[in-house]
Parts: sequence; C-alpha cells; structure tokens
Amino acid sequence: MMNTPVMEHGAARFPFPYQPYSIQEQFMEALYCALDEGKVGIFESPTGTGKSLSLICGSLAWLRDHEERKRREAARLLEEAGADSQHDTSQGSGSSSSVAPSSSSSSAAAEPDWIADFVQKRAERDLVSKLKEEEMKRKRREERLELIRHNAQLKYALKRKSSEDEEAVRLLQLSKESLEEGAGPGLGAGLEDGEEELIVAEYESDDEAKPKNRFCDEDDDDDLEEDHVTKIYYCSRTHSQLAQFVHEVQKSPFAGDVSLVTLGSRQNLCINEDVRRLSSVQLINDRCLEMQKNKHEKREKPVEEEPKRRRGVAKAVCPFYRQEALQSLRDEVLVKVRDIEQLVALGKEKKACPYYGGRLAIPAAQLVVLPYQTLLHEATRRASGIKLKDQVVIIDEAHNLTDTITCIHSSELTGAQVCCAHSQLSQYQERYRNRLKAKNLMYIKQILFVLDGLVRVLGGKVGQNPHTQTCQPGTELLTINDFLFRAQIDNINLFKVQRYFEKSLISRKLCGFVERYQGAGVKVSSSNKENRRTEGLAHFLQALQSGQQAQPVPTPDQTVAEEGRQTSMSSPMMQVEGFLFALTNANKDGRVVVQRQGVLAQSSVKFLLLNAAVHFAPVLRDCRAVIIAGGTMQPVSDFKDQLLLSAGVSVDRIAEFACGHVIPPENILPIVLCSGPSGQELEFTFQNRDTPQMMDEVGRILSNLCNVVPGGVVCFFPSYEYERRILAHWEASGALGRLSAKKKIFQEPRKASQVEQVLTEYSKCIQRCSHAGGSLTGALLLSVVGGKMSEGINFSDELGRCVVMVGMPYPNIKSPELQEKMAYLDKTMAHVGGRSPGKALIENLCMKAVNQSIGRAIRHRGDYACILLLDRRYSRPATLQKLPGWIRTSARVQPGFGPAFSSVRKFFLEKRQQQGGP
Repeated sequence: MMNTPVMEHGAARFPFPYQPYSIQEQFMEALYCALDEGKVGIFESPTGTGKSLSLICGSLAWLRDHEERKRREAARLLEEAGADSQHDTSQGSGSSSSVAPSSSSSSAAAEPDWIADFVQKRAERDLVSKLKEEEMKRKRREERLELIRHNAQLKYALKRKSSEDEEAVRLLQLSKESLEEGAGPGLGAGLEDGEEELIVAEYESDDEAKPKNRFCDEDDDDDLEEDHVTKIYYCSRTHSQLAQFVHEVQKSPFAGDVSLVTLGSRQNLCINEDVRRLSSVQLINDRCLEMQKNKHEKREKPVEEEPKRRRGVAKAVCPFYRQEALQSLRDEVLVKVRDIEQLVALGKEKKACPYYGGRLAIPAAQLVVLPYQTLLHEATRRASGIKLKDQVVIIDEAHNLTDTITCIHSSELTGAQVCCAHSQLSQYQERYRNRLKAKNLMYIKQILFVLDGLVRVLGGKVGQNPHTQTCQPGTELLTINDFLFRAQIDNINLFKVQRYFEKSLISRKLCGFVERYQGAGVKVSSSNKENRRTEGLAHFLQALQSGQQAQPVPTPDQTVAEEGRQTSMSSPMMQVEGFLFALTNANKDGRVVVQRQGVLAQSSVKFLLLNAAVHFAPVLRDCRAVIIAGGTMQPVSDFKDQLLLSAGVSVDRIAEFACGHVIPPENILPIVLCSGPSGQELEFTFQNRDTPQMMDEVGRILSNLCNVVPGGVVCFFPSYEYERRILAHWEASGALGRLSAKKKIFQEPRKASQVEQVLTEYSKCIQRCSHAGGSLTGALLLSVVGGKMSEGINFSDELGRCVVMVGMPYPNIKSPELQEKMAYLDKTMAHVGGRSPGKALIENLCMKAVNQSIGRAIRHRGDYACILLLDRRYSRPATLQKLPGWIRTSARVQPGFGPAFSSVRKFFLEKRQQQGGP
C-alpha cells in the first residue's frame, strides 16, 4: 500500500517530484474533487504542462486518502461493534426476566419492533464480519507483497554476494596451494573453517524457502486473486503513450509504494519466438489460443491411455504458459513499477508469459495501465479479468474517444472472407459430422445459412471462387432490420448464435482445424484417403487465399510444414463472429453498408455504429468516477452530447476543467489571416481552392513567411490529394523554386515506416542551417491534417517556430457513413441555437483536426511559435470559440496580409533580441 504521508492543505497534499506550476496544482485539486465526488470529468491540459504527472499525483493522492479513510471507518465500526456486544452481554441477564413475559404475552403491535431489531442486529453482525474478513485479507495481501519485495531484494543481494564469494573461494584455493608450497598465509587466512560450507548452506536454504515465501497458502492465494482492490484504470491510444506514462510514474513520489501492472497485446508481450515471427496480429492471436488448447488437451489426456499412432505434425504447446511461473511473474510485477519492455524482460528471465502473467496481477494492482481497446470493448474486458465496479477509469488522449468507440464496435467483412469462412465451416462439419451433437450440428447449419445469406446480398454464390464471380457495382445503406430481411436471415435468432459462438469457441476450433490441416506435413499416397482429404482441404484453402488456380502441392518435410504454418491464412470466422455480434445492436443504433465492387471477393458488408454511448454506458454506470483527459479536448460538446448525456449521465455529474498553458502570453502569436499579399480573399471551399489564384496566394504567403521565420515551418494541407495538386502547380509556376531557396522542403510520407527517417532529416537540416548560416534558414515540412504528423509528433523549439493551416479540413460530406451519422444526430438530438446537430458534427470534426495539428508546436515553458490560420471562416465567433482556450485568448484576426506579416516579423525579431542575437 501507499505510505506517502497525507498532507491536508494546499499543494502540499499532492506529493510532486518538483515544485508544481500553479495550473498543475489547480488541475490536481479539480481532479481530486472529481474523484472524491464520483464525477465524470472532462479535463483539458495542453501538451507541455505536465498533464501526465498531474494525473498521476492527483489520482494516486486521492487513492491513498481513500484507502486511509476506509481503514479508519472500518476500525471505527469494528470498535463500536465490540463495545455494543459487550454492552449486550452485560445487560443480557438483567433484562431476560422482563423480556420473557412480554414476549409470551406480546401484542401484535410489539412484534414488528422485535423483528426490526433482529434484522438490524443481524445486518450489523454481517457488516462486522465482512469488515473483519476484508481487513484480514488486506493485511495478508500487504504482508505477502512485503515478503515478495523483501525476497526480491534478498535475491539480488545474494546474487552479488555469490559472485564475490566465488571469487573469495577461488583466491582461498590459490592461497592454500601457495601455503603448501611454503609461500606464506595468502588471502584466504581471513576465512574461518566451515565458512565456505555455511555460504553454500545459506544459498541452498534460501532456494528451498523461496516457494514458501513467495506464495501463501494455496486456498488463501485464490481468495486474494478473486478480490479486486480499489484501483485506477489508466488507458491511452498507443503502447508508446502507455510506456511514457509508466516512466512518469517511475519518476513520481509514488513509484516505491504503488503496485502497477501494464497490459498490452500479444504482439507486444509475447516472448515465444515461434509465435512472434508470424506475419500478422490475427495469426499471433490464433496461434497463441491454439497452443493453449493443445496444452489443455494434453493435460486432460489419461496417463493410462495407450498412445495412438501420431498423424501429421505433433501439437505444439507454449513452454511459457505454466501456472507456477505465471504466479511467480505476477508477484514480481506487483512489487516494482515496470513498463512493457521491462515486463517482457522479466518474463524472459522468469520463463513466464508476460501477457497472461500481467492479467493475473490485475486484482491486487492499484494502477492498471492498458490500451483503449482492452477497456472499451466489453468482451475483451471480460476476457482480461477487468472488473469496473466501483473503480476509477482515466482515459487519456481522449480527443478521439467517440471515433475510437465507433471503430472498435464497427465491423467489416469482404466477400472473400465470407466465402472462405463458409468453405472452412462446411469442411469442419463434414469432417466431424458423426461426432457432433444434434444441437451443435443445428447451430453450425444456422451459421452456414447466415453466411450463404451474406454472400447472396453481395450478389454471389457460395461454393464458387469469389475472385471470378462478378456482381453489379453499387452501394446501399440499410438499417439492421432491412439488411436481415434482404439477406433472408431474419428468422435466425442471432443472440442464440452469439451465445453458441461464446460457449462452443467454434471460431477458435476452426482456427486450429485450418492450421492443423494446412500445416500438416503428410506425404500423400493413393492408398491413403485421409491424406488425400487433408491435401485437398489445404489446397482449396490456399486457392481461396491467393485467388489463383490450384497448383500441385509438393511433398513437404518438417521445415516446409513449419513455414506453411507461419504463412497460413487465419480463419476469418473471428471476423464473422464480430460482424454477427454487431448485428445484435438495436435497429436505431447502427446501419449496414453494402458495397459491391464488381468482383465478389472485393465487395463488402460493413456495420457502422451510430450510437457510441450504448457501449460506453456500462463503463459510466459501473465506475465510481470516470476522467476523460487530453491536451486538446475542444470542442467538448461532442463528448457531452454524444457520449455522456446520451448514455444517461445527469448534467450534475459532469465536471469540466480546462487550464491555460505554462508559457507566457507573449510566447505565442496566433493569427487568423483573411486575405493574402495580393488581396485575394482566403476561403478554401471545395469549389475555389483549386483555382490558380488561390494556389499562387498560398505560395506567396509561405514565401514571405520563410523570409522572416527562423528554423522550421510546418504547413498543414486538408488532404494528400490537395497537397499533390498544389505542389504540381508551384513547380510549374516557379513558386517551389523560390521556396527552396530559403527553406529545404520536406514532404510527409504516406508510409508510416518512412516517417522517422523524414523527421530525422528534417531535424538535422534545421540544426545544420542554424550553425552554418548561409542562404538556407531552415526547413519547410509539408504535412496533411489527420496524417502521420498531425498527432503525437513533437515539433518543439526550432522544429516548429511557425505552424500554418491551409483552409478548414472538413470531412467528406458525400460519404454515406457521415451522411447517415448526421441524419441520426438530427433525429435523436436536440437542435441548439437553430443549428442542426448534424452540421455541428461536421464543424466539430474539422476543429478537432485543426486543434490537434496546431498543437504540435509549443511543447514546454520556454518555447515560442507563431500559428497562422489561412481562411477567413476561422474569424467567425462560433469557430473561434472552438479553439483551445490558451490559443483563443491570444488570437488576432487580421483582414489584410500587411499587418499580419508585420506582426510576425516583429514577433521573431523580439525573440531574437531576447536571446542575444543580432
């Protein structure tokens, strides 16, 4: 438990690694109050203000105080219960004679009082028993963790001592040899007789005692596993953000007291090299589950059973999935704060799976760090052993929370996947028909019927190659009920089918079935019908995957079999299961998009979730408090309307907090520019943004800025296509050459693997120009809103002295998904201020993207930058209100380019003079 002393007043109540800024103190105070009052909080703190540390210190300080209050209350109740029992015992003999007659001749009016008194005392006794049990478990848990922590320290100390003693023993032996030769006493004289044996005995006794010290009684340990202590679940978008958060915890004053566990995907936590080298996340998941299944089958097989002749490749099991090793890893995880890399290293040392060892540590952990998907998806949450009842959830980097929930619960199937799933399940049914129960056979036939209906909706037929089947191109958007009628599967109870998927694990079994027959290294012979059937299935599945004509399968050996196992296609039944689960949503909460692309294999059916609140509501209902935090949360109306109020959260339970930046106001210059150098009005609508005049005006603005802005300039365009067109125009007009004379030009790559290389070259160019001087004054980076560099990239100091936003990046209004979302909001939500919720959604999506992009600059207290918004529509009061507060308060609207350019030149001239430049 956390033993940091409780301090009651001011900033002192929040331990901090350094003197916090005033806005950090305000943030922690507001966070503490929100947690204490069970609120749903929306917290905004700009990047560079130490948001992560404020979240850590504020929430853990509350958890410390909450646990202390619980202990005091429990102690008080136990003390009062003890005093009451003594009082009842002392009065029992004196009151028994008077009570007995009244009870024997009691009236009907006295009886309810007696019953009420009995019920009250029984409830008090039950409460006291529960408190005693919880207190006993808490003490056992703390003693166990303290013992593990002590043993871990002892182990490392003994390891150091062992190496020193081995050296001493070696020197002792050398000294004895030298004494026998008459060379003198030597270095071993200080070691008394029997001391060497004593050292060895210490190591041996310690090794024997480890299992006893590490684990409590088995039954007690099971009880501890089932009880979840009060904890904080912290989730973020990426594993790198989670690792950064853990590093902040390690630097905080709570690092030595809090028990923390980091959860992640198999791709990040798996230490089995045979599994890690597989080509996709789905293959890794399927292989892991199949190896678990093999292990359980092997464990259940009777020892006396006569071994049967092995057919094909032996079933592999994971050597790191051992219960004793997993429990040992769990205990080590709880005594020290570790990030994912350190957890993986510990797993390799313990030879235990970090993925499942981390799950075992959840009940006793006080802080659980996990990605979005694990928390926000109910089935994943349940499978991971996460219980949210009366716990605290902090969702960081939550600016895209609504979109994330929508994506997690949306599902898409291609025609190739549906045909493949139908073929595999048909083969499975045929293979095990005589062994399947009638009920299982019925559900398998229902699933096959549903798959047949999905293929019919796409305009194809099952049993034929989907790559050669043609269909009429087109897009349809249907309600869930209309889609079920169109597919002619409205008579199937999908809820029962879903339960069958969950209980029978048919998707997992089908993955093992496919893997077993695709990876089987069996030599085919004309006399072996079973082998021919195996060859035919593997051959057909490979043909479906590649979309090519079947080719003769070479006779594989063990190596070829292993390669086949690694490259084999995962069963798409998992995706089918997810799609059918999505169809169980309420008819009003989702839509199905049917896209026919001319070829069945490329056509698709996609479920689109319209109401994200329906899946966020269980989190809000079960948790004691939920904190939604981010650097740029504006506009917050999306969170309140689409997630919170729609999920049934009352307005009184919602708390909002937004703090300013740590930089002084003079370190930022936001400008809304309404016209360019030639007087051309800047309004980048879809109709006029491609005109030569608009493209030339953007080139002139950038050319003038590059003359006065030192270091790096980052320019954001609405799309990759518009960036391509404007660059082509500049190259033809010569504007690109003029820009290149002042700044070296870099472009954001479309491939994520090339981003790091471009950023490195961009940074080196700026550093080289700042030291070498010359005509080049830095670099110009052309980026795209919503691209690889608009989120999570740090353009601090010279890397981002000026950020330019060209136009307003509205989403594609012609998208059928977006149109349906707008229509849904217009139908279900109230119109505020005469503006439809659908149009407000478009505006909010645009401004969220803008805020994320311009937030790449200004990353710490001493940083400074200029922000230019090139579009007169930014000057509208409603649009300005959706900028972050720390930018909005300093923003200037400039109708003409001259005053704006003068302000920029003066801004950087003053900064250069402050730094002692010429």
